[in-house]
Amino acid sequence: MQRFTIHLRMLLCSGAILASAAGHADQNDPRLEELFTKLQAATDLADAIPTEDLIWQIWSEHDDAGIESQMLRGIAQVNANDLQGALATFDRLVAAAPDFAEAWNKRATIHWLLGNHEASEADIVRTLQLEPFHFGALSGRGLVLMQQRRFEEARSAFARALEVHPNMPSVRANIEEITRYLDSRTI
Repeated sequence: MQRFTIHLRMLLCSGAILASAAGHADQNDPRLEELFTKLQAATDLADAIPTEDLIWQIWSEHDDAGIESQMLRGIAQVNANDLQGALATFDRLVAAAPDFAEAWNKRATIHWLLGNHEASEADIVRTLQLEPFHFGALSGRGLVLMQQRRFEEARSAFARALEVHPNMPSVRANIEEITRYLDSRTI
């Protein structure tokens, strides 16, 4: 497989979106059910983006200002390409808030960017235990599994991501790439 399409927009939510967070939420916010329904009904990516952004915002909010501050610090470190600093911040964050799905997801992303695929997968599993509809974690799991050459599992993870968020062109492209690769290996 020559290259894998990465949708970094889903891997890391921008600090600007987080900074505008008005309320306190997380993966248990009651607004998410309606937003996931709206996301699935979106006709194209442009239609889906506002809903996707709101979901990311809700996932990233926390009722503890200290936890939310650590989240913003970790994202700023990633944006400054301080991946080791971000990893240390997200290590502290998951220890302080072990039920905060987005903290696990962000740490999974850092592990993935650092090439720590097993650690990334473990954090993705925890993210999905807390938020089974986390399309970013599902897509990230597909990327990790592709790196590990576990192509059938990767295709399943990407397919599940599309069930939640049908308008992710990079995920669809990854499924097509995996399918072409697997088809070329069959006799």
